[in-house]
Amino acid sequence: MLVDIVPVGNVPANVKRAASSALRSVYDCDVTINDAQSVPNGAYDADRNQYAAETFIQLAERIGRGEKNIAVTPHDLFYRRRNYVFGLAYLDGSGSVVSTYRLQTSSDGGFSNQSANDIFQDRVRKEIVHEIGHTYGLEHCDNNRCVMNFSPTVREVDIKEENLCGSCQRLIS
Repeated sequence: MLVDIVPVGNVPANVKRAASSALRSVYDCDVTINDAQSVPNGAYDADRNQYAAETFIQLAERIGRGEKNIAVTPHDLFYRRRNYVFGLAYLDGSGSVVSTYRLQTSSDGGFSNQSANDIFQDRVRKEIVHEIGHTYGLEHCDNNRCVMNFSPTVREVDIKEENLCGSCQRLIS
């Protein structure tokens, strides 16, 4: 299985490395990193001062070279009526997106003694693994330690682990 990471906008090298290593570790897949892309036309919603997540997924599907393709962007994303999303993917689809915008808070609420950069990278890794999990057909998991647990805030992202629980792992094996 090949997963192609499609950077959209100015995505730092450490974010691309974190995403790539997490995908290889959890899904044992090949990973490529595509050329940086511009924000898709029509993605920006001036009333919300945010970007429509679906347009990034469509770009990843169009540009990506993998069986699974994930756009990664520093821009703030929304989906339908939600105030924001960390990422979005369609079940069993080929495209997905993760935004690093709201993952960059200074603290993990005291869960660890990690630096702000390490906390940020952990969040990126978890959200990348989560969204690609949806493309494999995984839905949200009730296990709050599983990477597929729904995480509406960074606190929930920090609580969960980077890996799939046994139940979710069996569903994709």
